[in-house]
Amino acid sequence: MMPDRTATSRQVTTLLAEWTDGNEDALQKLIPLVHRELRGLARRAMLRERGDHTLQPTALVNELYLRLVDVRQVHWNNRAHFYALSARLMRRILVDLARSKGYVKRGGGVQTIEFIDDKVSPAQRQDQDLEALDDALKALEAIDPRRSQVVELRFFGGLDVDQTAEVLKVSRRTVLRDWALARAWLFRELGRE
Repeated sequence: MMPDRTATSRQVTTLLAEWTDGNEDALQKLIPLVHRELRGLARRAMLRERGDHTLQPTALVNELYLRLVDVRQVHWNNRAHFYALSARLMRRILVDLARSKGYVKRGGGVQTIEFIDDKVSPAQRQDQDLEALDDALKALEAIDPRRSQVVELRFFGGLDVDQTAEVLKVSRRTVLRDWALARAWLFRELGRE
């Protein structure tokens, strides 16, 4: 029998609060509750990677756990906030790996990133330039942090419009507007390179 999603959600939020308060055991109890969803985030993130990428979703989740252990001074609002930060950390891990391998310097088999109907098709995700996207998102964040967060949550985190609205504490309509404007801005920025 599957666990009650509401009860699990409350339990995750409670454990996040305990972890914030310094209870190290809370993280150990939290991991089994969030592992499946984190693997889903990792799988979605890996769809955007090169076909010959050596990192697997399980390894990405393991690296995420190592980074989460070092996270201090984060006041977790809820489980959606946890998944949003996890998506951001996964992005950092993948970008760091891409930079360490010098994919961009060697050409990397880069294709243009295309956002179609709020999603990126798997075929187009294979060889895109993650480093260029990361740089563009940093530039967008300097101009409009919320729009950058919308892209990060939707594109890297795989959150839908409602989940993104919940994390950012804005309306669904605001997310849709920010998503459209951010996509247009990113098209322009990435087209310059």
